Amino acid sequence: MQKAKIVNKMIDFYNGNRSDVRHFLKVYAYAKTIGELEGLDAKTQDTLEIAAIVHDIACPVCREKYGNTHGKHQEEESEDILRIFLSEFCLPEEMEERIIYLVTHHHTYINVEGKDYQILLEADYLVNADESEYSEDSIRSFREKVFRTKSGIHMLESIYQIR
Repeated sequence: MQKAKIVNKMIDFYNGNRSDVRHFLKVYAYAKTIGELEGLDAKTQDTLEIAAIVHDIACPVCREKYGNTHGKHQEEESEDILRIFLSEFCLPEEMEERIIYLVTHHHTYINVEGKDYQILLEADYLVNADESEYSEDSIRSFREKVFRTKSGIHMLESIYQIR
């Protein structure tokens, strides 16, 4: 299956950085689960899942170039890397372009268009909140400002025990 090959290539891409591997696998799992619970059609679900797998593809370059992985740097650096990375998978052009759009916007929380975009933001936040130990106030604020899906909100509230 195509997604399994993409996962395997991402693991190789991260060159032994277990933290990056763990992160993308967790985001992928949350995105897959939320998408399925929200009833996405198969094409949108596949697009979302692939975007979740590759969403932080620019992190190694950002660490080297900027000394950090700030979201805006990731968004700026992702497109060229993704075009090369995705080319071997022969994805439909429309899907590849949507994946590139999602990844180059996954730290932009305004003008969110599409459930795939919304779910990617939520899945990434669910993981980031844990990995970065966000405060309860920060989690509540992000829930109110960004989360929109019933499944994502339920997961956030259940995992972080907030109401």
